[in-house]
Amino acid sequence: MIAVVWHSRTGAARAMSIAISDGAGEAAYLLPAAEAMPAILLGAQGYVFVCPENLGTMSGMMKEMFDRCYYPLLGRIEGRPYATAIAAGSDGSGAQAQIDRIVTGWRLRRVAQPLTVHLDAQTPREILAEKTVSREALGACCELGMAFAEGLALGIF
Repeated sequence: MIAVVWHSRTGAARAMSIAISDGAGEAAYLLPAAEAMPAILLGAQGYVFVCPENLGTMSGMMKEMFDRCYYPLLGRIEGRPYATAIAAGSDGSGAQAQIDRIVTGWRLRRVAQPLTVHLDAQTPREILAEKTVSREALGACCELGMAFAEGLALGIF
């Protein structure tokens, strides 16, 4: 099972998570970050972390998930594959770097290039508005899910 752990404030990361899960098919489990518990994550073979970048970092709810699960999983999930998908107004690298630093402690193995969807929201009104993710970006998310599931099924990772 691939745990697609997600948090979304304005809909973009939620849409991305659904597309990733759709791509992975029955191999995926959509898991809101608020509901992610160590026992659930321990049962997963791999992880895709999906969230918005807020003020240059991952969203608070995604950080809370890592805070809650980090130590109970430390030393128990080493070597498992992971990927990331970030919904960003313009950059995304801050959230990406933060997740990468945290999962380094878990010794997870990145198996796909970081996926960042740039939504070009720059004004307060645009930032707070519900987002629509482009078809192309959702296609890239779906492909990420398919590739991840296929890699697990073939034993590549």
